[in-house]
Amino acid sequence: MASIGNIILRRLALGILTLFIVSIVIFLAVNALPGDFAQAILGQGATPEAVEAIRRDLGLDQPLATRYVQWLWRMLHGDLGISFAQANFASYVGSASDAGAVTVAEQLAPRFRNTLFLAGVTAVIAVPLSVGLGILAALYRGSVFDRGVNIFSLVSISSPEFFLAYVLILFLAVLDPVLPSLSNIYEGMSFGERLFKTLLPALTLTLVVTAHMMRMTRAAIINLLASPYIEMARLKGIGPLRVILWHALPNALAPIINVITINLAYLVTGVVVVEVVFVYPGIGQLFVDSVKIRDIPVVQACCLIFAAAYILMNLAADILSILSNPRLRHPK
Repeated sequence: MASIGNIILRRLALGILTLFIVSIVIFLAVNALPGDFAQAILGQGATPEAVEAIRRDLGLDQPLATRYVQWLWRMLHGDLGISFAQANFASYVGSASDAGAVTVAEQLAPRFRNTLFLAGVTAVIAVPLSVGLGILAALYRGSVFDRGVNIFSLVSISSPEFFLAYVLILFLAVLDPVLPSLSNIYEGMSFGERLFKTLLPALTLTLVVTAHMMRMTRAAIINLLASPYIEMARLKGIGPLRVILWHALPNALAPIINVITINLAYLVTGVVVVEVVFVYPGIGQLFVDSVKIRDIPVVQACCLIFAAAYILMNLAADILSILSNPRLRHPK
């Protein structure tokens, strides 16, 4: 157990170091975006004095290194900053307590909950479906079913998210309107209504992530079917389905867990296109809107959340793979 603890601690330290490096990249990339927030908010008729006054009030006139250290320090204390777009410039001097100032956390909290709800609904549909299809494809390898599933997965992987989204909108919201084309959810909705309006973007994401998980499940199981212990189980007269479920699947968990976890990370970090297509009020939609108006604190916070979610899910994949594989738990 001590070796497992040391491995997990090393993974945690590496994840923290990676997040720190990513924070530097995010800060530099966001601040390198073309355009200026002060100029955008005041319009083309703004005077240089007014633009400079807003930049000074927002701290945009300070050196880049100073702004990064201040931003990182606030992040470490749980302060995501103030949204530029929601600030009252008449009284705003850089404090969250001023009239009209809206913190980034206040903007992000409901949007992040919506994104997590969408990711949860997708995961509930996609994970059992992909693992089941992968097991059946391995069980009936070379059959019409296996070829059909492989063709479906190749088409799904090759199609961009927005294309799949518009195809589903065409068939499920226009030609046969069984689901709404816009996911205009809001606070106070019942769970059933929220689920109903989230179903179409969830189905789109399901088509995107199911193919990867299904193909990895199929490949991992088929890779073990030629093992001696599988041959011994077959010689004992054990049925093919039981051989796969009780003998092959437990030993194929490591790669399956990896691909499932990576795709779950995608459900949080890669929903930007899907949320924009369905006007879903999640963190991806907020990210796009904030980029348009150069709301730097919100863009930085969204990017950091995306990076942290991806790093955490990769870390979880490493830890679960170690726990599920004795050879990784006891390295020589």
